[in-house]
Amino acid sequence: MASDPRPLSSKRRYQLPPIGGNPSSRGEGTTPGSFANESQIGGPLTFSSPDTPGMPAPSDKTAWDFMPADWTREGGRWLAPSGFAPVTQLEHARLGIITPQMRRVAEREPHLSPEAVREEVAAGRMVIPANVNHLACGLDPMCIGRASLTKVNANMGASPVSSGTDEEVEKLRWAQRWQADTVMDLSTGGDLDATRSAIIRNSSLPIGTVPIYSMIIGRKIEDLDATAVLETLEHQARQGVDYFTIHAGVLREHLPLVRDRAIGIVSRGGSLLAKWMLHHERENLMYELWDEICAVMRRYDVTFSIGDGLRPGGLADATDAAQLAELQVLGELTERAWANGCQVMVEGPGHVPFDQIEYNMKLQRQLCHGAPFYVLGPLVTDIFPGYDHITSCIGATAAAYHGASMLCYVTPKEHLGLPKRDDVKQGCVAYKIAAHAADVALGVPGARDRDDELTKARAALNWEKHFELSFDPDTARAFHDEDLDVDTDFCAMCGHDWCSVRISKEIVEFVSGKDEAYAWDDARVSEALTPDQREILEKRGVLSAEEILKLARKTRAAMKPNAGSRAACHSDASDAPEANLLQIEAMKGDAQPPPG
Repeated sequence: MASDPRPLSSKRRYQLPPIGGNPSSRGEGTTPGSFANESQIGGPLTFSSPDTPGMPAPSDKTAWDFMPADWTREGGRWLAPSGFAPVTQLEHARLGIITPQMRRVAEREPHLSPEAVREEVAAGRMVIPANVNHLACGLDPMCIGRASLTKVNANMGASPVSSGTDEEVEKLRWAQRWQADTVMDLSTGGDLDATRSAIIRNSSLPIGTVPIYSMIIGRKIEDLDATAVLETLEHQARQGVDYFTIHAGVLREHLPLVRDRAIGIVSRGGSLLAKWMLHHERENLMYELWDEICAVMRRYDVTFSIGDGLRPGGLADATDAAQLAELQVLGELTERAWANGCQVMVEGPGHVPFDQIEYNMKLQRQLCHGAPFYVLGPLVTDIFPGYDHITSCIGATAAAYHGASMLCYVTPKEHLGLPKRDDVKQGCVAYKIAAHAADVALGVPGARDRDDELTKARAALNWEKHFELSFDPDTARAFHDEDLDVDTDFCAMCGHDWCSVRISKEIVEFVSGKDEAYAWDDARVSEALTPDQREILEKRGVLSAEEILKLARKTRAAMKPNAGSRAACHSDASDAPEANLLQIEAMKGDAQPPPG
């Protein structure tokens, strides 16, 4: 039978969806590109997912629709009153001023120009959390918004039963090492003031707090009053805190909606203020004081992170009447904060079934007019304590794809205790995965470039480059060397004969593995394990102490006496059987006890 003469493309029985941007700036590979919407920076969608039928539409309003009462509009421009001096990034943006902080943001977000950053800040779709006092002591400005890369926050803080200032500063440094974008100090025990001050002094990242925790130190929640609220905010703003969580959206009328919840109110701030309202039979004093709070925050350019005090604490309470009623109030508070010249982001839910995440993200963009959404997780199941960094980063990926701008990490200790240093690492890594996966899916320009580089290194079987490009090179190297401490053109997963990557590289017609920039010459014994890599293998508990010691003590001189010599078990021996024999012999040698 004669072959079909039609080109392959004409035989297709499928149709791709509309294609958005390509997250590879060089168009690497054969993938068609992102299936997200085409980006609309400067519009309500920026980087966005296609709407499932029935999703709320974006708001047709922005921060430009909620200007201070004493500003006037002339000739298509807004003019501040005579003698006005801008303080906040929002105010500068409204006046057409590109600040040094906006320029720094554009440097860190190469797909955005300084003018695009200014426009997004002016529209309220982007915030630059940068307290004027923290700027004076080492803050490196960053942004949060849908036009930028998705950001990750790391929570930490001492509790009445665990940790202290030194340990929290060490966790801060650890969070910075694992590339958190902001840090929240949620301390409720120890010397809160000293811990907060130390964290701010040592951080180049924006620092957030929940000031109500400090407001009730030394007093009952029932005794909280306006003076304590405003004095605490002023004090923390002077210290340099970059954003405050204020739970002003929990109103007295919402409390009956919580009565039948499976787990009530899980927000600490929300529960404290609910108790205050019931005791005083009054409206939430944070709501009543909103304009006064705005005045304090404007003086130091502290960004609002308007708290979701009625967020669901379990799947059984997700997307319920209480949560959505509060979200409507958060939209109102956003409008009022913008009218006071303050930057705003809005906090979102923590436990949401996977099928409800898109709706939650897109309802917020409507009610809060595109203000950046900052979400905790959300966790998509409740039955995996000890693994909630995983249950939540699944939801976080969906949240970031559908509308969230910043993801608050969850660690393995969530619901169980205060995170320790390694929990901070696990939370940061899980959430960097979620944020990066969403940025690639959204088609953010250049988001996939490093992935493509690593793919080409992997195709070339260039292990050193492979690890160098990975997010956590120490773990990648340690896991590889646990099985085979030789960098050769196969790994211990497949061995020589079954290595598909090696076989593809050998097929002349394929480009796979042939990029000269990733070429390497000989197999080689890898360097000795570093202390960090040794610790990783010790924690895994797979190798014996003697085997780990051998990997840690080997040196280039001992294991590779002649420069350029091939390591035993290299696969370009005269034939495949010989290569396998060499590998077996090498593994036998590894099993011998170390000298001395």
